[in-house]
Amino acid sequence: MFTILFREINAFLSSLIAYIVITVFLTAMGLIVWVFPDTNVLDYGFADLHTLFFFAPYVFMFLIPAITMRTFAEEKKTGTIELLLTRPVKEWNIILGKYFSSWLLVIFALLPTLIYYFTIYYLSLVRIKSPEGTLILTENMDSSGIAGSYIGLLLLGAVFTAIGIFASSISRDQIISFITAVFLCFILYLGFSSIAAIDDTTPFAYFIAQLGIDYHYNSVSKGLIDSRNLVYFVSVVIVMLSATKLVLDSRKW
Repeated sequence: MFTILFREINAFLSSLIAYIVITVFLTAMGLIVWVFPDTNVLDYGFADLHTLFFFAPYVFMFLIPAITMRTFAEEKKTGTIELLLTRPVKEWNIILGKYFSSWLLVIFALLPTLIYYFTIYYLSLVRIKSPEGTLILTENMDSSGIAGSYIGLLLLGAVFTAIGIFASSISRDQIISFITAVFLCFILYLGFSSIAAIDDTTPFAYFIAQLGIDYHYNSVSKGLIDSRNLVYFVSVVIVMLSATKLVLDSRKW
């Protein structure tokens, strides 16, 4: 697995796709958080990163499929998939190697946004003088909530990466893989909650909403790490990677 992982990372770093995708992501989030008049933190008036965590999933819907679209589609197009599958490497090792390399790239793209946290943390410090004349700095920021939101983004990235890997395995065309992954990410993220909102008075509306990714992402983003949410994210990843394994096995039929 680690051989495949390092191979994929080297392939990403030797191409312009990784750098372009990361640059586009950071530029988009930077404009949303700091520049655009209706969303920037300075006009928002609160010391938090709600804007980042609200818009990041929608940017992820396009960022992650752009990263994963080449994982299997390119192998099929160039014909190297047969060579890869005939090597003494288990298919699960191939899938997990490609999966973790893509997820690591997503994490790498997310790391620079920590600068936003430290910047807002510094701006939110309240300077109070004690009766003795000593300057006291008081934190005015919910750091635990932001930590939970980052964990939610990491879990969301893990799910979207698994979806992208699956979409790449069912086609030899990278554009088709990209479009399929964007569609699946959008449906699984917002589809169920949209269906539940049609008539939220029905007894099934709550259970339908729980099937959607956004329900569990919003729960984790509140800073409450519930085991039920973790099980949901892990389960979706396992289902998508198992579906990828099934697609690869179908070549033998």
